[in-house]
Amino acid sequence: MDFNIIYAYLVDLIISKMDLANLLGLIGGIFYVASVTLRTMIPLRIAAIISNILFMGYGVLAKALPTFFMYAVLLPINCVRLYQIQQLVKRVKVASQGDLDMEWLKPFMTKRNFKAGDTLFHKGDVANAMYYTVTGKFLVKEFNIVLPPGRVMGELGFLSPDNKRTATVECLEDGQVLFIIYDKVRELYFQDPDFGFYFLKLTSERLLQNIAQLEDELESCKARVRELEAAQA
Repeated sequence: MDFNIIYAYLVDLIISKMDLANLLGLIGGIFYVASVTLRTMIPLRIAAIISNILFMGYGVLAKALPTFFMYAVLLPINCVRLYQIQQLVKRVKVASQGDLDMEWLKPFMTKRNFKAGDTLFHKGDVANAMYYTVTGKFLVKEFNIVLPPGRVMGELGFLSPDNKRTATVECLEDGQVLFIIYDKVRELYFQDPDFGFYFLKLTSERLLQNIAQLEDELESCKARVRELEAAQA
């Protein structure tokens, strides 16, 4: 059988069946394939929403109740997921512009309680999670820094090459923290390029703040040394 004959037959078949219902189904299928192949979450959800709407139209016109029902259920799910990831990116963007509050991560975190004297992690431990203090006080032993509620700890282990803790943190008084494992952070990181960019900017800004604090403490130590030397002289 000649290829041209087969091609002409397929074209005639498609044209003969191409009513409005099948046209909506065809376009919906194209957007569905696009939603499967896209790598970033926001374009994926948008393509899925368009596909859902088109398949719902196909279900109505073709009187295919199961098709209409399935995509009518998927549509609000995709809309909610799209809204959530957009809000997440928006909150990280705000945080990266100066507000280092980590409220935007709370919906993805898990609660954990600690008693006074408990150790959250030791310096040199393998790091697998970052923490957000809700209540209580926590001491970073190596730097003698007390962390009040509303502070993040353990986020730098996510970026370090060996994923090791850089300090030991102990609980000074009973408190609650929220934590998120690094695998979940990686998942959020790769879901959207904007999230990844703003998260890196956020952690870099926090690292620079820590460096500035250490430099201030070093200058204070140098000043005390000069005072002692002057007193001895």
